[in-house]
Amino acid sequence: MTFSVPIVVRGYELDTQGHLNQAVYLQYAEHARWELMRAAGAPQEKLVASGVGPVVLETTIKYLRELRGGDEVTVTVDFEWLTGKTFVFRHEIRKLDGTVAAEISTITGLLDLTARKLVAAPGERFAELAERPDLLGL
Repeated sequence: MTFSVPIVVRGYELDTQGHLNQAVYLQYAEHARWELMRAAGAPQEKLVASGVGPVVLETTIKYLRELRGGDEVTVTVDFEWLTGKTFVFRHEIRKLDGTVAAEISTITGLLDLTARKLVAAPGERFAELAERPDLLGL
């Protein structure tokens, strides 16, 4: 199931060429992930209270079209569950006309905050914690 969040590109997020600063793409993706987790009933404070937290291990961004101040975009997020300790968040940042401005892929794990090690079966842990695991593809 694809989850999405609308965002309007703000002037203070632009670089000297008037484009959305490259680092802000990561902020948009992270915002969409946390909004998804909140909608699924597993917000940050609930995860931390249960002793776990997601940790980004690797991120890849493909910049496909420029974004400028005032552009309205939709940031999507999908889960790809893998067989080991990691999973993938897949994002698209899409303009209202349907043009894909960027694709972001983030390999992530679920960190046990006490042991400081990745949880062996993160999907199972998310399924236990979330009120709407279907939103997480579970």
